[in-house]
Amino acid sequence: MGNFGIWVLTICLIFQSGYGFYLPGSYPLKHVVGNYLSVKVNSLTSIDTEMPFSYYSLPFCKPVEGVKDSAENLGELLMGDRIENSPYRFKMHTNETEIFLCQTNKLSSDDFKLLTKRIDEMYQVNLILDNLPAIRYTRKEGFMLRWTGYPIGVKIKDGYYVFNHLKFKVLVHKYEEANVARVMGTGDAVEGFPSVGNKGSDVPGYMVVGFEVVPCSVVHNGDLVKNLKMYEKYPSLIKCEPTTVSMPIKEGEPIVFTYEVTFEESDIKWPSRWDAYLKMEGAKVHWFSILNSLMVITFLAGIVLVIFLRTVRRDLTRYEELDKEAQAMVNEELSGWKLVVGDVFRAPSNPALLCIMVGDGVQILGMAIVTILFAALGFMSPASRGTLITGMLFSYMILGIAAGYVAVRLWRTIGFGDHKGWVSVAWKAACFFPGIAFFILTILNFLLWGSRSTGAIPFSLFVILLLLWFCISVPLTLVGGYFGAKAPHIEYPVRTNQIPREIPAQKYPSWLLVLGAGTLPFGTLFIELFFIMSSIWMGRVYYVFGFLFIVLVLLVVVCAEVSLVLTYMHLCVEDWKWWWKSFFASGSVAIYIFLYSINYLIFDLKSLSGPVSATLYLGYSLFMVLTIMFATGTVGFLSSFWFVHYLFSSVKLD
Repeated sequence: MGNFGIWVLTICLIFQSGYGFYLPGSYPLKHVVGNYLSVKVNSLTSIDTEMPFSYYSLPFCKPVEGVKDSAENLGELLMGDRIENSPYRFKMHTNETEIFLCQTNKLSSDDFKLLTKRIDEMYQVNLILDNLPAIRYTRKEGFMLRWTGYPIGVKIKDGYYVFNHLKFKVLVHKYEEANVARVMGTGDAVEGFPSVGNKGSDVPGYMVVGFEVVPCSVVHNGDLVKNLKMYEKYPSLIKCEPTTVSMPIKEGEPIVFTYEVTFEESDIKWPSRWDAYLKMEGAKVHWFSILNSLMVITFLAGIVLVIFLRTVRRDLTRYEELDKEAQAMVNEELSGWKLVVGDVFRAPSNPALLCIMVGDGVQILGMAIVTILFAALGFMSPASRGTLITGMLFSYMILGIAAGYVAVRLWRTIGFGDHKGWVSVAWKAACFFPGIAFFILTILNFLLWGSRSTGAIPFSLFVILLLLWFCISVPLTLVGGYFGAKAPHIEYPVRTNQIPREIPAQKYPSWLLVLGAGTLPFGTLFIELFFIMSSIWMGRVYYVFGFLFIVLVLLVVVCAEVSLVLTYMHLCVEDWKWWWKSFFASGSVAIYIFLYSINYLIFDLKSLSGPVSATLYLGYSLFMVLTIMFATGTVGFLSSFWFVHYLFSSVKLD
């Protein structure tokens, strides 16, 4: 209860501030003029292969003090981020030009081949200053395009050229404690924020609010740098022309790296410094498409709901208005769902598997709701790297209690209150979906290990994940199962006959209708799915979690309605095997998402090269659709179970 109170207080503090809000773990840093600013490097990334590699896997300059890893959270490691220190450093508010960085050793045959290969695969260098990624602007057809990072080099005809001179621009905003106090929501809070440097608060300082880079390819004179040390001034003028390249890569020759930096005071305030990264191209189309999708799906769902309610109510009203004698007379003439009263609650095939999948689905759905809600409130912003994945992982583990409870209680309901086997069901619920996920991700991890990618999960992290699984998730699921075993099972409103009723021959395969039912839930998702896929595979930033939460709520409603209607239709044709069909009626949306993923691979990721990259893409897509199938199928099943229970408890049948 104490933790809940802290969260509520934090949210209230955020919303009480009229000047903006800050993200937990992120705060303004005061940099005094002349203080050193250190640039960090992240993994090299490419939309061509989707495999990140370490920055220092290529022949780049290394810092004097040696390469050191920055502290990383679980989410960053799982996402393949490897943040390390770099030799680039600036003095706050001090412009510098022609800074010599280093001259590499002569390129060996292996270094030359690797460098040209990375250029062919369009790898980008990702730099970070004060938690801000370097941003690059290019103009194309009159439009200004934004990119994070810069390419290693470029291939022109048969020649390879490397970007060996970087022109940095750092945007700064004057640090004013009164303004910062308003940002934080309280004047007392400022005392707790660190200021870089040992000087007093009366010394003027600045906050970094922007970090831009322009890469250039410049030919340097190797003889001029023989006796130069790092950070000394290059003896001749360097002209940085981003539209021309002149530094070819040649085997057996070294590369000279230089840089320059200018500081510019900006009106951008600290809470708004991420706006440049969060602006998405075609934003108006994005918002209009989402709104249009919401309106159409809401309209269709409303129609389905009205028809459904009118049909069921008419059946119930007509039946309940008959007196007992009339009921006896028409008993033989009953048709549809009234005839399957003695079989509708007959246990399905593989009941334990159904209980386990529903329990895991509740856990996944709960994780999605909690994660998206906190992300919409700003607690899992792109400014806090890795927090989204970390939050998803820990919320999933904690919600193991819900998985165990639902799985065991459903098991006892199907077994008419029998406690036997509940430990086995709870244990399998704790291991079924995580086991599938672990199997898929382990295979993909071996591919990444073989490619020496930083996207591969280190063995130590594997051990940590296994410990989290078996020391936190499994015990919590068993605890939930214990409470599910103690809770009263759900009583069926009607008795089940000993001999199952024969299902009449159907005009069409019932499973065909079940598979087709996933189209309507897919209609609520596919526009948002495009932006999510672009964020994952094209390196774009996704931030509209408020809309995503609305889409998630709408998806739950549509899945419930689709499953209800299909269950009713099956009962009307005397098909009492509704259990699994209600699960897959809404869960079949996963099939369409997987087909969409293949379509996205063919038409949007045309540049994705190599069988390893394609296998990684399809493997991660399969993992994603299985997750969605568990969550949506659970919504459909639980809503259908409630409907069947309500329908047969509302009618008096002998």
